[in-house]
Amino acid sequence: MFIMNRMPLAERAKILGFLVEGMSLRAASRLADCSINTVTKLLVDVGTACAEYQDSALRNLPCKRIQCDEIWSFVGAKQKNVPAEREGEFGVGDVWTWTAICADTKIIASWMVGDRGAAAANAFIADLAGRLSNRIQLTTDGHKVYVDAVERAFGSDIDYAMLVKVYGEGPVSPERKYSPSEHIGTKTVRIEGEPNPAHISTSYVERQNLTMRMSMRRFTRLSNAFSKKVDNHMHAVALHFMHYNFGRIHKTLRVTPAMEAGVSDHVWSLEEIAALMKEPVAKARGPYKKKQAV
Repeated sequence: MFIMNRMPLAERAKILGFLVEGMSLRAASRLADCSINTVTKLLVDVGTACAEYQDSALRNLPCKRIQCDEIWSFVGAKQKNVPAEREGEFGVGDVWTWTAICADTKIIASWMVGDRGAAAANAFIADLAGRLSNRIQLTTDGHKVYVDAVERAFGSDIDYAMLVKVYGEGPVSPERKYSPSEHIGTKTVRIEGEPNPAHISTSYVERQNLTMRMSMRRFTRLSNAFSKKVDNHMHAVALHFMHYNFGRIHKTLRVTPAMEAGVSDHVWSLEEIAALMKEPVAKARGPYKKKQAV
């Protein structure tokens, strides 16, 4: 069994490979023949390093068309099962991951884990605005909090439209309990500037939602592999986007999104991602002194 601070880099990379391909922590621990605590600590350490690295690397991005969306998940318990004394506490119940993808380079320019309110929207869009090098065309869904958030972050220096999807009545029979409502149409709403109608779309960001559900076990619906702690949820998201942006060749681009966006010159290996984690520092030890009996 491995001890975390002595685990070889190749073994760390192997565990990360299990996680980014959608395995749960316990499945990864079984296959790697190490404890669940070892896998969890690796996720925390590498997830923290991935978040810090991308925060500094994803700057001055040459994106021209951005699509934003929010994907639902839950932590600890579904919202209806949250104990009364923990109602309203962030990180218990419904949790949303906000994502912004570049339609050309496919890079995830910004993401944030939070609730679905106005304050979260303001923080997310402000972070996105600070990572771009030029004027963009932005498309979001019809979530109303985007309007004020985009106005605060971009002012009039943006071409912004909403794509509002219209759905029919939801399924009523037990057999269709988990089937989505019928999509009967869409309407576009120009909010600011002159967005090109041909590029008003959320298709790429919605496809990214599917990638997230397939690549992170804790996002799988109808599963007992949901996140138990919101911090670990955030670490998993940071690891996922590090691998997606820097270590995974996009099928249509034939390079990684980070390479297409000009922020990386090669495909990152899992060993490189694992090496982002700070090595433990050995503590200096003084001379051994025998404890005297009292």
